[in-house]
Amino acid sequence: MRYTDPVKEKERGFRGYLGLTMLIGFGFLTMGLMDPLYDTYVPMFLRRYINSNAAVGGIMTLDNILQLFLIPLVSVWSDRTRTRIGRRMPFIAVMLPIAGILFALIPLSAASSLWALIVLLFVFNIFKTSVRGPVVALMPDTIPGVFRSEANGVINMMGGFGLIIGTLILAPMMNRDTELPFLISAFCIFAAVAVLLLFVREKLPEGEAEENVPMLASIRQAFSGNNASVPRILMALFFWFMAYEGLKPFLGLYMVESLKVSEGNAALAQGVAGIAGAAMAIPTGYMAHKIGRRNYIRHSLFILTFVLCLIPLCSPAAALLGLTGSSGALVFFLSLMFIYGAVWIGVVVNSFPMLWQMASFGTMGIYTGLYYTFSQSAAILAPPITGLVIDIAGYEGIFIFAAVCMLIAFFVMGGVSAGEAGSPAEAESKGN
Repeated sequence: MRYTDPVKEKERGFRGYLGLTMLIGFGFLTMGLMDPLYDTYVPMFLRRYINSNAAVGGIMTLDNILQLFLIPLVSVWSDRTRTRIGRRMPFIAVMLPIAGILFALIPLSAASSLWALIVLLFVFNIFKTSVRGPVVALMPDTIPGVFRSEANGVINMMGGFGLIIGTLILAPMMNRDTELPFLISAFCIFAAVAVLLLFVREKLPEGEAEENVPMLASIRQAFSGNNASVPRILMALFFWFMAYEGLKPFLGLYMVESLKVSEGNAALAQGVAGIAGAAMAIPTGYMAHKIGRRNYIRHSLFILTFVLCLIPLCSPAAALLGLTGSSGALVFFLSLMFIYGAVWIGVVVNSFPMLWQMASFGTMGIYTGLYYTFSQSAAILAPPITGLVIDIAGYEGIFIFAAVCMLIAFFVMGGVSAGEAGSPAEAESKGN
């Protein structure tokens, strides 16, 4: 069993792991690159054939349905995999390049027919979903628990760079060529895989006796009465992802249909939020280390609730100030999205480390899978609901829906007591 001396690690400091963490972050960069282009333009491709927002939202849950089942299964599979290049790398080396190739083919399938697009999206999401768990679990495998908030900030910053590249550099190319942004993304994915394979070396537990906890036993332990923080944080993240995933597929359509921007600028809101998130990713890890992960998350959720309640007031505020047309409302909206991105990243950066802190080396993939089981359950339910809300009450309604979900998560998170850096429940105490 691998053991890390917390005292020695604190003396070494996070700087000793910064370079390795940034290299691991290239895996997150690929996700940050694909996700905004997928979430912004696939709904538009679908709208060529489908008029109902609720139906588009339903199809957009395809990847979330696959993630609900595949991420936990592949994460546990990788927990038990042992090869010369590690237990996560074989999945990354095979599945991520295939996902990149299929991603490049999305615009071509959209130009062909609805069924060609749906079939390709299904196959693409099988590979992209399967590799997500190993990509995510690579960091806690190699970084001590006391530094995982800081490390998660770094890798989310790398994911933010991918989002910025996708939304502010590649997305504007859609005005000229709908295929080129997806093709360039595929080349970036291949480059990121090469970096991971060449420069990241996985660590395996030292010693002959390695704990191999059965999956069902680990899940039962996580939900036992003595570990109430696990189900509470999972329920909280379910609600904050109900908010996040409910908004995500419709931000591009909101920009085009309500704020009258071009399709090339439809990803601007995600780009602005991504810049703010990338800028705040590392500071949020350090700040949470000082005031506590739970406290930081709860403060963030409260601010997000307030910001989301303000978004429907963008147009009235612009009119009140005498700003004509949609440009005034657009400025207000993008300003709020910048704040949203800066605050939201604090929730993402610190929630995963709280779960990892409660896991052992042998159950790291299982806890990663639990995270995605609850987050993707929310992602499955939210888009059809928010699509229906749009059909009934307009786009402003989805921001109120998201605010309510964030507020519920704020209250549920109040019951979480474990998962802090250096807490008795941390992974090191379990032999990590």
